[in-house]
Amino acid sequence: MSFIKDLVKSTGNEYASVVSDGVAAGDVDSFVDTGSYIFNALLSGSLKGGLPKNKITALAGESATGKTFFALGMVKQFLEDHPEAAVIYFESESALTKDMIEERGIDSNRIVIVPVVTVQEFRNQSLNILDKYLETDESERPPMMFVLDSLGMLSTTKEIEDTAEGKETRDMTRAQITKGAFRVLTLKLGRAKVPMIVTNHTYDVIGSMFPQKEMGGGSGLKYAASSIIFLSKRKEKDGTEIIGNIIHCKNAKSRLTVENRMVDVRLTYDKGLDRYYGLLDLALAFDVFKKQGTRVLLPTGKTEYGKTINNNPEKYFTEDVMEKLEVVVNEYFKYGKSSETGTDDSQESSS
Repeated sequence: MSFIKDLVKSTGNEYASVVSDGVAAGDVDSFVDTGSYIFNALLSGSLKGGLPKNKITALAGESATGKTFFALGMVKQFLEDHPEAAVIYFESESALTKDMIEERGIDSNRIVIVPVVTVQEFRNQSLNILDKYLETDESERPPMMFVLDSLGMLSTTKEIEDTAEGKETRDMTRAQITKGAFRVLTLKLGRAKVPMIVTNHTYDVIGSMFPQKEMGGGSGLKYAASSIIFLSKRKEKDGTEIIGNIIHCKNAKSRLTVENRMVDVRLTYDKGLDRYYGLLDLALAFDVFKKQGTRVLLPTGKTEYGKTINNNPEKYFTEDVMEKLEVVVNEYFKYGKSSETGTDDSQESSS
């Protein structure tokens, strides 16, 4: 073993290690709670998991699918869970305002907005912050999260220069520059144990036999991201008033959980992510709860309407029920497990 460790030292690579000692920047030893149990399950295979603490998670969707709103919901949860934490928010759409952030209950004293126009600006500024962060002793580093909103709006230095000169040619190097930025950033984020959320646009693939979505911006983010979640939404109303969105999340890529699993997440304008939404359908799909006519049969033998359960979830999703659901989630979402039952049923059982 000493010979192997000597070989590791001889590489001069700070990330190199014997696997039994842990894979630096690779192993996922902790997660960041997203604020939604069902979304935690989709990303990590556990109700208590969430965003991998040292990885990149991509949220992709068409315009107005709630990517920014969804990212802010997770930012809010992160800051609430970590009173000393800070969020560095790289913003390319000029869409965020102080009022928008504070109205969603986010502590504006602990979120830094960094406007970026080009991929090069984002790369250089994010690496500068990470280098400074890594210079601090690990025991003294406060938790930190990165957000890039959005990758699709970033230009390149060449594109800006060409525009200034009146040229209308497209910068064909953008995809390569983006890939290079994430190549460097991925290892730094892993070493610093900083989670990152990246929002990106999608487009319809032309010529495909079946309707298919693809992320824009080249393959850089596709390779770098630990998980890629495709989003779509429908508005939720209380009477005629729109109170939020139900966001349909499809796991298009994951290194931690089974791909192509789908869940629905509830995001309201006043409270953000609904922690318990989706658990009722999960419990019914795997017989933790049972459907009995128009009501739901609970493990206690009592029956309730689905709407009653969703309106007071803490009462019905007891510690015992949550333990059973954790077993179900492990079997359904994690690799190496199998289940024929899905959770793609509509939310009608919840109403």
